[in-house]
Amino acid sequence: MISSSTVEKSQAGYRWAVRGDINAFFGLTLDNLGDMILMAGLLVGVFGMPAEFVLTRMIPGTAVGVMVGDLIFTLMAMQLARRTGRTDVTAMPLGLDTPSTFGTVFLIIGPSFRAATARGLEPIDAAHHAWYLGIAMILASGFFKLGCAMVSGLVRKMVPRAGLLGSLTAIALVIISFLPLVDIAAQPIVGFAALAIILATLTARWQLPRQFPGALAAVVVGCLIYYGLNALGLGPGLGAEGDHPSAQLRAVLPLPIGPFLAWLNEFWREAVNYLPVAIPLALATVVGGIDCTESAAAAGDDYPTGQIIAAEGLATVVGGLFGGVIQSTPYIGHPAYKTMGARAGYTLAAALFVGAAGVFGYFDWFFYLIPKAAVFPILIFVGLEITSQSFQATAVRHYPAVALACVPALAYLALITLNQVLPSIDFQALPPSAQRWVQTVTILSGGFIVTSLIWATTLAHLIDGRIRAAALALLVASVMAWFGIIHSPLPSGPIVVPRVAMARVKAEGRELASANQTPYHWAVAYGGFAAILLIIGAVGRPPEEQQADLAPLGTWS
Repeated sequence: MISSSTVEKSQAGYRWAVRGDINAFFGLTLDNLGDMILMAGLLVGVFGMPAEFVLTRMIPGTAVGVMVGDLIFTLMAMQLARRTGRTDVTAMPLGLDTPSTFGTVFLIIGPSFRAATARGLEPIDAAHHAWYLGIAMILASGFFKLGCAMVSGLVRKMVPRAGLLGSLTAIALVIISFLPLVDIAAQPIVGFAALAIILATLTARWQLPRQFPGALAAVVVGCLIYYGLNALGLGPGLGAEGDHPSAQLRAVLPLPIGPFLAWLNEFWREAVNYLPVAIPLALATVVGGIDCTESAAAAGDDYPTGQIIAAEGLATVVGGLFGGVIQSTPYIGHPAYKTMGARAGYTLAAALFVGAAGVFGYFDWFFYLIPKAAVFPILIFVGLEITSQSFQATAVRHYPAVALACVPALAYLALITLNQVLPSIDFQALPPSAQRWVQTVTILSGGFIVTSLIWATTLAHLIDGRIRAAALALLVASVMAWFGIIHSPLPSGPIVVPRVAMARVKAEGRELASANQTPYHWAVAYGGFAAILLIIGAVGRPPEEQQADLAPLGTWS
């Protein structure tokens, strides 16, 4: 219920730009720039993609997606103010989805690039191949979200909250909070100074003088320390994080649809293999967007849910059409931006700034000049916020389900570490015990986002006494395991029938290491799991019904 003090009406009209928009602009803009720096840094630093290719092909369209989404949300705020006569309407914030950034980089584009180079393609050709695959996934995500906009309420009911939040928590705690820590720890003096400000201002909610944005303060202080150390001869040097960009602005806006469609006609089967990664990430933003809308309504700004989901879907599709590879999504921060006193000016300014940074190329300077150790602490905050909000928005009785969802992500984290070493080591030269351990980790990490969702969903249904629903989730997992959607025995994770998968396993010298872990075994294991639960349901007594209040949930940057 909204108190009368929350609603402000005036005959003077809606002031869409006020002082509060300044703080909000820096918060929203830095969040988006941080995600783009993250994407570029991981693709270049971890996977070795050509930096110029990433900055001139993937960044522009990604930035355009953010621009389109925030422009739509700006117009929606002005329309809501005009329709209601209120002067305190705050626009919904939109930006790049951080879980999708990690998911796309580590589960789609990066592995595709490495596989293409392993097939003998030149780095630039492999980069084009991986880019087109990323475009295919972002377009699939966008059209999926547009479809969900028409049935947004039904989508929310289809997936248990603990199941969906469990998979998000797995990404947030194990990947978003850990992987940036590697870059922070590489320069701890810079990184910990920025992290101190982030944790104090964003997590603990301490306010800086004159309400100076904590995110901006962290980046400024981190950069001052970084370049101060450099001046003393103790730092890595100016622009050590990237190649020197061009001194001239340039209009870079790829239109890759023609070449992309030709690529898709040839490689559509490979693209289908990555849908089990892309669609759960898109579904997460849909449900999160629904909850963000509810959160905004509770703060006084009642936007139509279907229009919010359609706007993020449209922004994602437009970004993909111009070569973007990361989906856009509403952010959870609407109540916080409203508390800052923001209206619609901050989303308009962020749209124009981020869009221009991608299109005209001056994002290159952010990538070149801002050290990762100064900006990545923001991602630590994001990971912690997702994790804490996931538990707050989940019934207490479902906490074990959320925790269980993190386990498959641990296997993926171990696989990332192994992949730093294994390319230089012959798998068949490893001792048999080591081969089995590596293969088991590979299998557990295959499709881990879907695995996390299913495991958490199953346990949540069990806790609620819905044993048939739990068994049904396991039977779905059995079918997925049969085709390699989850638990594929192959590092590339293709969606194929077991016979084909095992033929490839044999060709790669992994047959002995995969003994008792074939797609046949995993399908039967899940089927047996479901059968045991049904037997327990027939002879056992269900748990007593429990009630728990749920806090509102949103989508995180």
